[in-house]
Amino acid sequence: MTLMPLYIKDDATADLVARLAKLRGLTKQDAVRLAVQAELDRAREAIPLRERVAALRAAHPLPPQTGETADKEFFDDLSGEL
Repeated sequence: MTLMPLYIKDDATADLVARLAKLRGLTKQDAVRLAVQAELDRAREAIPLRERVAALRAAHPLPPQTGETADKEFFDDLSGEL
């Protein structure tokens, strides 16, 4: 993949990037990366939790139920009856 350079032609935007870079002690490139990543994270978190959990469960489904019950004997067996 060939990457193209990013040119900021808008003076106000270039000033914002420079101010963020100076504030954080970063290069302008790192300031842009930081700002874009923060916005992507914010956008991802804007998805309702119910939808994020549903996507997670779809990607990683639970194993089928065995029909067995998790009673005291089951937990005692797990702990070695300590």
